[in-house]
Amino acid sequence: MNNRMGRIGKRGNEQKPKDIKYAIKRLWQYLYKFKGHLFLALILTITSNSFSLIGPKLLGKAIDAMDTVNEFEEHYVDFDTVFLMAGLMAAFYVLSAILSYILSRLMIKIGKKVVYKMREDAFAKIQILKVSYFDTNQVGDIISKMSYDIDTINTSLSSDVISIFTSFITIVVSLIMMLTIKPILVLVFAVTIPLSLLFTRFMLKKTGVFFKKRSITLGEMNGYAEEMITGNKTIKAYVQEDRINYDFDGYNENATKAAYRAEYYGSITGPGVNFINNLSLTLVCIFGTILALYNMISLGDMGSFVLYSRKFSGPINEIANIFVDLQSALAASERVFNLIDEDPEPSDKPLATELNANGDVKFKNVTFGYDKSRTIIDDLSFDVKSGEVVAIVGPTGAGKTTIVNLLMRFYDIDSGEIAVDGINISDIKRESLRNNYTMVLQDTWLFHGSVYENVSYGKKDATLEDVIKVCKAAKIHNFIMHLPKGYDTILIEGGTNISKGQKQLLTIARAMLLDKKMLILDEATSNVDTQTEIKIQDAMKELMKGKTCFIIAHRLSTIQNADLILVVNNGKIIEKGRHEELLAKNGFYKELYYSQFN
Repeated sequence: MNNRMGRIGKRGNEQKPKDIKYAIKRLWQYLYKFKGHLFLALILTITSNSFSLIGPKLLGKAIDAMDTVNEFEEHYVDFDTVFLMAGLMAAFYVLSAILSYILSRLMIKIGKKVVYKMREDAFAKIQILKVSYFDTNQVGDIISKMSYDIDTINTSLSSDVISIFTSFITIVVSLIMMLTIKPILVLVFAVTIPLSLLFTRFMLKKTGVFFKKRSITLGEMNGYAEEMITGNKTIKAYVQEDRINYDFDGYNENATKAAYRAEYYGSITGPGVNFINNLSLTLVCIFGTILALYNMISLGDMGSFVLYSRKFSGPINEIANIFVDLQSALAASERVFNLIDEDPEPSDKPLATELNANGDVKFKNVTFGYDKSRTIIDDLSFDVKSGEVVAIVGPTGAGKTTIVNLLMRFYDIDSGEIAVDGINISDIKRESLRNNYTMVLQDTWLFHGSVYENVSYGKKDATLEDVIKVCKAAKIHNFIMHLPKGYDTILIEGGTNISKGQKQLLTIARAMLLDKKMLILDEATSNVDTQTEIKIQDAMKELMKGKTCFIIAHRLSTIQNADLILVVNNGKIIEKGRHEELLAKNGFYKELYYSQFN
């Protein structure tokens, strides 16, 4: 097994399950929101099972009525009593079945409501999580929590919870009925029940770890699969299909092994408890027969007791199996609750203000690192006046995109100050700050919808005329008009039915539509060919007038007209000025600029 495989296996083993009480407590908080439905379910469970548990008692009376002795000590069959008991049994069983059906429908409804709320909370939490969460967690694993794990919880709520209620009531009522028939026979269970409990407890501890690991490894596999499917073209271009298949086999093997171990040990629990329960039934028959020989118990009561003992021990076996399923549900719920309970972005300060930006931006002695071990931005300072176009250039890893993350408060700085219009951005509401920026990223994002809907995404009241105007400015209008339905053409999710350059132009048009004072272009023309890039420069320049613009660019030819160019390297500004000034300095910028023409 290669090193990657070893690392995958190790990562799975490092996961430790939390206290089971945590998952149960959090799950109960969701169930309690529907306490009215739960109370009704409890009443239905008690009533349904009570009707069902009357049957063995009536059967005992029917058996005794089949061998009745009159005053002359003659044996005869009391058919009136037999038919009466049989009729009552049928009636009670029918009522029990009807109530059980209603109960099942009710529990399905409760499960649906709970998982709907749970999935709603999970998705809502995703919207307010820190950006760092998505930098450190695979999309596929997050989706696995939203789908597979919550579906596992739903299955458990719809069936397991009702089974636990039913089993508990059956055990209690059966025990009471057996005590009313022959208390001494109940002593058999004083030996077998502790054995069942000890065995079940031992197996639950063992299976809990494996069910937790099953959810984790499945999430890892889904995450890897999602990542590879997204990069399918790159994989084919580099002819890496065999290596990808080999690596996927590692994830698949881990997930399969974890699932096998969970199911294997889980499957032992039921038969083991069933063996102990059958042992108890055997002992009841032996001792009951002895008592019957000495006329210490009637044949009918003996039959009733045997049926109640079966009903008493059967649910214990069922509960053992249910708890195995619950291990899976609790492991899944723990992963979901870890997502729901994840810390969101820090709250705004109590007196945080709204911002209606003019566009002055100032960095003062800003220091930042994504983790404490490595500083990305080191004592960075610069001033940008409203309406200026500022280009930030530098080699890969210099900290250019990090500056954008700090401007938008996707991350908070470690020290120093960033101010907009003289206001520290930590004193501004995040939503208000971000609402003053328009942003175009290198990684384009389009959703399944029409061209019009995608361009007007940030401005829902935009008219078709508004959209057409910005699309003309972005030099994409003619292309749109040649689409089958023009602006009503549906873009496949991710915009896979148009080119990367066309997707980039659509996102630029989307940004143009928003009337914001500050604009961020992060490699915004990276996917646009040179000819198209030249065409949109004049339109971009016109639409950028009066706005404070931050341009992150590798193509230095695109930022020659910038009011200020900041040359960043190792988190520091090493040069700044206009294009001509920086070339005249014969420094790092000139070297970087002319290297693009070699």
